[in-house]
Amino acid sequence: MKKKTDLNDVKKMYDKCIAPSYARKDLCITKGKGAVVKDIDGKKYLDFFPGWAVSGIGHTHPTVVKMVNAQMKKILHVSNNFYNELQPLLAEKIIENSFSGTIFFGNSGAEANEAAIKIARKYGSASGRYEIITMEKSFHGRTLATLTATGQDKVKTGFSPLPEGFKYVPFNDINALKAAISDKTIAIMLEPVQGEGGINVADKAYIEEISRVCKERDMLLIFDEVQTGMGRTGKMFAFQNYGITPDVITLAKTLGGGFPIGAMVSGERLRGIFSAGSHGSTFGGSPVVCAAALGVFEVIEKEKLLKSAVKMGAYLVKKLSDIKKKLPIVKEIKGIGLMIGVELAMDDAAVVADKCMAEGLLINCTQHNIIRLLPPLNIKKAEVDAAMKIFAKVLEEVS
Repeated sequence: MKKKTDLNDVKKMYDKCIAPSYARKDLCITKGKGAVVKDIDGKKYLDFFPGWAVSGIGHTHPTVVKMVNAQMKKILHVSNNFYNELQPLLAEKIIENSFSGTIFFGNSGAEANEAAIKIARKYGSASGRYEIITMEKSFHGRTLATLTATGQDKVKTGFSPLPEGFKYVPFNDINALKAAISDKTIAIMLEPVQGEGGINVADKAYIEEISRVCKERDMLLIFDEVQTGMGRTGKMFAFQNYGITPDVITLAKTLGGGFPIGAMVSGERLRGIFSAGSHGSTFGGSPVVCAAALGVFEVIEKEKLLKSAVKMGAYLVKKLSDIKKKLPIVKEIKGIGLMIGVELAMDDAAVVADKCMAEGLLINCTQHNIIRLLPPLNIKKAEVDAAMKIFAKVLEEVS
């Protein structure tokens, strides 16, 4: 395909060649650096929802680019039938920052969650347990197993029959969860902060009780940290906010710094559950994406981005609170670190996201009335100020 310089030309090619499985905005992004992107016409935008949190350390971070370029001069792909020197280095780095165990590498959050579902089933096979309890409003991926695990009917329409063995309970409702446990239950799977569900944060007492119940009944506790992982909540991984250690966590998005990678971390008691041939991924843990992920860890550590997530998250909430005082359309501000949701008093907040885009600010609307903000962890105060100026202006227009 020759390079297109006009948005309409690009759209025509999409209509001709690309499956229409996304509701795309009229925006073709061609360049990005830090929290700023440019479209095909050269217009600049502040990106407060960078690639669904993929670009969590900003677009084209020079450290990631440098490490990827160096690796690309050596070798691009190594089959998982052989060893590659970067995969264990990345696995060791993840384990150092989470808990002792083993890593399975894939290419996405859906693959990581698929691996988590499979390891739970494998662990429970000897006792005949296979059911996994997940939460209403959750989101775990688009494969048949992960969309079935997702507690939202809208993603399942047209894909029946779905795999059996999943139950759904309200988020943060420990009594409903306990009532759903049966002699077939092998795992509880949840996002510590529901992203697609509207930035719903799990209560500490809720997580502590789930952890206790799982240990008591020899069930696995699986944390989907695809969005929350890699510093988003002010800790390297969100489970560290709760004083407990799950049996499994799944990662993706920010982990690759813009490159496709997923990872499942499973604790010591699951060591050996995946034997040779149990699971696989052709491109999982390739040298190039491992180099990118190692670069992301280096950036988070050197730039002290965990502290930044806490500090800048508080600053962003303060700016939002100032807007809330002036504009009753803002009902609630919720979240943790730099994972923030703004509930609006309107039926369809997508119009707010669209108007912000027109003004040069990229944000996301989920659950009809929640504006989701996931700016890079190294966002600057001046960028927050500029973004909130646009946001306030748009809210005033629609109020």
